[in-house]
Amino acid sequence: MKKNMRKKIRLGVNIDHVATIRNARGGSHPDPVDAAILAQKSGADGITIHLREDRRHIRDEDLVRLKKEIKLPINLEMAATKEMLAIALKTRPNAVCIVPEKRQEVTTEGGLDVVKNEKILREMIAKIHTKKIRISLFVDANEKQIRAAKNVGADIVEIHTGKFCHKPNKTEFQKIKKCAELAQELGLECHAGHGLNYETAATIAKIPQIIELNIGHFLIGEAVFDGLATVIKKMKKVVNLL
Repeated sequence: MKKNMRKKIRLGVNIDHVATIRNARGGSHPDPVDAAILAQKSGADGITIHLREDRRHIRDEDLVRLKKEIKLPINLEMAATKEMLAIALKTRPNAVCIVPEKRQEVTTEGGLDVVKNEKILREMIAKIHTKKIRISLFVDANEKQIRAAKNVGADIVEIHTGKFCHKPNKTEFQKIKKCAELAQELGLECHAGHGLNYETAATIAKIPQIIELNIGHFLIGEAVFDGLATVIKKMKKVVNLL
């Protein structure tokens, strides 16, 4: 019997909440760049950061240092604003993931409304593509949004898994699965993220079309008890049990 030859799922490690801890007291400790270097050594496939308008965790200088000090691809999450567009064009991360952003939210509460914002997203994506930066759109498991992402020129869709992770159930899983299948049919690379832990990540990883998971809060939280290197290695193993 032949072994399953499915391509292994990439793990993007979001280091935002290392910066959150640092910022709670000011200063420079713990350093999110050190966390990224450790993640790189521990088997992470990429580093994700969300540079928010209010700079509540990652700061501009963190992005600059990451570009200099790590070899992994950097996935820059950002809102669709002129300020963030200018930063992306200047720093040229490997990928930009455009996300919705509200000042009052604790964390990203849902996916981007691509349908409603097609014009501004199409214009922004065209400018970012001139710097050979890949574009991902963070969307809910909604087929209209997946199709709209293709229409505006995205390379990737990242499906918001928060609702499924809050209350895992077959209905939500099937929505994610169908949207991942549609993304592949349309020629979009498909990622997933938000709220994932060992159990939910293992479930989402079973969807063949999803090739990357981006996980942050859970990994940093578990690292308090088990260490970041151990947690990253365990997550890599969990999502790649084929």
